[in-house]
Order: sequence, then C-alpha cells, then structure tokens
Amino acid sequence: MDLGLRKKVAVVTAASKGLGKATAFALAKEGARLVICSRTEEDIEATAKEIRKKTGATVVPVVADVANPNHLKRLVATARRRFGTVHILVSNAGGPPHADLIKSTDEEWLQGVELTLLSTVRLLRLVLPMMVKQKWGRIITITSITAKQPVDELLVSSTLRPGILGLSKVASNTFAKKNITVNTVCPGYILTDRQKELMQARSQKDKLTMDEYLSRMSGTIPAGRLGTPEEVGSVIAFLASAPASYINGVNLLIDGGLAKGIH
Repeated sequence: MDLGLRKKVAVVTAASKGLGKATAFALAKEGARLVICSRTEEDIEATAKEIRKKTGATVVPVVADVANPNHLKRLVATARRRFGTVHILVSNAGGPPHADLIKSTDEEWLQGVELTLLSTVRLLRLVLPMMVKQKWGRIITITSITAKQPVDELLVSSTLRPGILGLSKVASNTFAKKNITVNTVCPGYILTDRQKELMQARSQKDKLTMDEYLSRMSGTIPAGRLGTPEEVGSVIAFLASAPASYINGVNLLIDGGLAKGIH
C-alpha cells in the first residue's frame, strides 16, 4: 500500500531511541522528510546517520528537550526553515519519574506536567497554524497503556497521560474540517531499551533471571509476548498516511490485548 507520505515533512520528538526512533524509521521508509530531536547530540546525530544510510531519507537532527518551550520553538522553526512547513507531528516524550503520592513534591509533579502534558500542548500550538493554512495535517501523540488503564507504580504517568487523550480529542474535533487528524497511540509492554532497563532492575529485586522475569511478564499478555518498537512505528506511519484520512480522534491501544477493559 502506498501511504502517500513521499516528501511529506514529519517532526518526531524523542527520536533517538525506542518508539520515537522506530517511528522515524517507519516514516522515512515511506519517503517522508524528517526533523527529529533528542536531548543528546551524539545520540540524535547517530540516529539521523543510521536512518539516512538505511532508507536514503532526508533527516535533520536537532538537539532539543521537549520539556523546554524554547527548544520546541527552535525545533519547529528548523522544520519550517528547511522545508517550509510541517505535515506530520509525532509527539513523544520519555515517561515521567516514579512518585509516591504522599512523599512526592510539587516540583516533581510540575516536572511531569512539563515533560508529559505541556510538551504536547506546545507542539500542537506550533504546528497547527501551518496545518490549517495548508489544509492537511496528521498529529499522533504517543502515550501509554496508563492513559487507559492506570498502573499503581506509575502514578504521575497514570494521572497525566489521560489528559493527553482529552487534549487530542478536543483537537481532533476542532480541526477535522481542515483535513487535520489527531490520534493517540497507547502502547503496552514494548521491548525498548528503557523497558529492558526496568526489567533488569525489577528482576533483580524479585531475585529472578531476566529470562524468568520476561516469561512472567509475557504471561500477563494475551499475545504471549512483548511488542516491538517497529510494531508501534508501523501503526503510527499508517495513522500519518493519506489512506488514514477518516481515522480521527482515536485512542488506539497497541498492547497485545493487555488492557482488560472494553475501550
């Protein structure tokens, strides 16, 4: 299937690793031109070089922290300067830190708000005027299963990520007539480097080998395994495509059936 993404301009945040990197690869394979960012220059430069080598795509790396509004302005300004506009935004950020409800501080909560929620708000404000003007846009926000099914150990994430669902739904309603779609993906357990680090720490705490812990985790998922970043990236590429023009305001679980409710 031709996704109609050739020469479209896509901004993907937190793209040096994990879901962001897999998404950038998926869009590059479809011929999109990319502006990608992460906080570490070495990592984002290496990712850009890898994507260029494997896909031939045009990739512009930018050092940016999504929690910093000035960095986001510079990121989008780079896309506008290099390519004239933005057609696709994939808003992604690392997960907020763990927190204890009683012991957590206002500062910890505010850091989570800046990273998880306000980063998306700011990016939408920056790209929507261009999308409205050109009457074409695709916005995909990456949250997690916690937006649908709270996880007790992930208090801040479970509180803030549902807010992104609300934000995305309002935006999808507001801009649909401008040929702009806004959708959210909610990944479950995906085998990213970050997930591997968490598994390593938890397996040691539970006195299990990594294989034993992975087997236990997989047993909680109806699919019987963790997902891959590439499986998430391919879904996002489709949501960014021309054939997905009538999919709007959706909160899509990519979790192998892990969430237990009817969504």
